[in-house]
Amino acid sequence: MKKTVGLLVMAYGTPYSESDIEAYYTDIRHGKRPSEEELQDLKDRYEFIGGLSPLASTTQNQAEALCSTLNDAYNDAYSDVEFKLYIGLKHIHPFIEDAVEDMNKDGITEAITVVLAPHFSNFSVGSYNKRAKLAADDNGISLTHVSHYYHQPKFIQYWTEKINETLATISPEEHDDTVLVVSAHSLPKGMIEQSNDPYPDELHDTAELLKEKSNIIHVAEGWQSEGNTGTPWLGPDVQDLTRKLAQEHGYKNFIYTPVGFVCEHLEVLYDNDYECKVVCDEVGAKYYRPEMPNTDPLFINAIVDEIRNLY
Repeated sequence: MKKTVGLLVMAYGTPYSESDIEAYYTDIRHGKRPSEEELQDLKDRYEFIGGLSPLASTTQNQAEALCSTLNDAYNDAYSDVEFKLYIGLKHIHPFIEDAVEDMNKDGITEAITVVLAPHFSNFSVGSYNKRAKLAADDNGISLTHVSHYYHQPKFIQYWTEKINETLATISPEEHDDTVLVVSAHSLPKGMIEQSNDPYPDELHDTAELLKEKSNIIHVAEGWQSEGNTGTPWLGPDVQDLTRKLAQEHGYKNFIYTPVGFVCEHLEVLYDNDYECKVVCDEVGAKYYRPEMPNTDPLFINAIVDEIRNLY
C-alpha cells in the first residue's frame, strides 16, 4: 500500500476578480488599507495587462504539472510513495494555513513544500516556510522544505535555450551590442544586508551560469518591482540599469530574463514588457523578453530533481 505524502506548493497569489483587489492589497500591506490612489494604480496596472493577472490559473497548472511529474518519477524509483497536491498562497485564499489544515483533515503526516520562486531569501521563501511550519507543527505534520532550485541543471538549461533562441533572432553582427539583463524581485536592502541573506549571491550565481552556458557575450544583473516603503531596496533597478548600460556601452539590444519569477504575471507583463520597453524605446534600443517557464517540462523537472535530492 502506497504512503501518501503531501506536496504543498506555495505561491504569492493574485486577485481572482476585481472585487478581491482591495483585500489582497491590504493583506500585502500587513492589514493597512491602501489609499484610493494606490488602489487605483494597481487596478490600472491590471487593466493594462488585460484586466487581471494570469497568475492564478498558471499557479494551478504549475502545481498540477509538478505533482503529476513527481508521481511519475517516484513510481519509477519509489513505488511505495504517492504525492497529494495542496496549494497554499501568501496573500489570498487558499492561504498557506488553509492548505495545511486540509492536509491534516486528509490524514497527511508528512509533506514536501516548495515555493514557486527559484532563489532563497529569508524574507521570501523563508517566510513561506515559516508559516507552513507553524501550521504544520500545530497539526502534527512533518515538513521537508525545498529551499531553492535555481542551480538545478534543467532550470539553467531552460533559460539557456531561451536566451540562445532569442539571440538567434538578432543579427550576429549585433551580438557584441547585445546585453542580457538577469533580474529578480527586489527586497529591502537593509534587511538583506543585516541578515547576510543569500538572495543576492544566488541571483549572481544564476547570471554567471547563464553567461557560461549560453551564447550571450554581455550580462548585467538588476532588480525590479520594488515596493514603496520609503527605504532603500536592492538595486540597480532594471530601468535605471537599462539607461546606464545604454549610455555607457551603447547597447542596441536588451534581452530581459526575469529569472526570479517563474511565469507571466503582473511583475513581468507590466514591469518588464511595458516599463522596460518604454526605457528601451527612450534610448533607441530593441526590447526582447523570452517566454517564462510556466509549465515547461524542463522547469517542472528541475523542481522534481531538487525534491528527489532531498527526499
